[in-house]
Amino acid sequence: MSRPNAAPHPAPATTPAPAGSLTLWGDVAGPVTLTVADLRRDWEQHRAEVVFDCATAGPQHHTFSGPLLREVATRARPRFDPARRKERSRFLLAVSGGDGHHTLVSWAEIDADFGDAPVLLATVMDDQALDGPGPQLVVPSDRCGARYVSAVTGIWIGRPPGRTPPGPRP
Repeated sequence: MSRPNAAPHPAPATTPAPAGSLTLWGDVAGPVTLTVADLRRDWEQHRAEVVFDCATAGPQHHTFSGPLLREVATRARPRFDPARRKERSRFLLAVSGGDGHHTLVSWAEIDADFGDAPVLLATVMDDQALDGPGPQLVVPSDRCGARYVSAVTGIWIGRPPGRTPPGPRP
């Protein structure tokens, strides 16, 4: 049986978020809306120099700075017991951008006990502040830029739907 909020769905109706901000929501105890200024002020900024192969323009070189996604996501208090590794490993983060791009990141991928990937919510790209356009999801380990999401507007946090595949059961 799946849990409520088990699959991404539209964000709850609220007052429109300020331009350049993002909302963390889903299977969390405290949905939160953050601006780029919040991301810059409230968390340690990490730097990543990346090169990714763009299918249309060849290799792209960029430098990003921003907080770690896992640290920001904990602000919304995901509804899992932090002491239970298997429970944490079942959570996903669905990232949406203002331009319609979406991607998924697993909690295990960013969790220090698992993949420990330094995925960023960039507040600066190539020495240019992203206050206007909004934060950018940066996955430094990706060879191509397909999971880079510009102008991040929302991050849904939760479990995927269902626990068993559909069909006949023994």
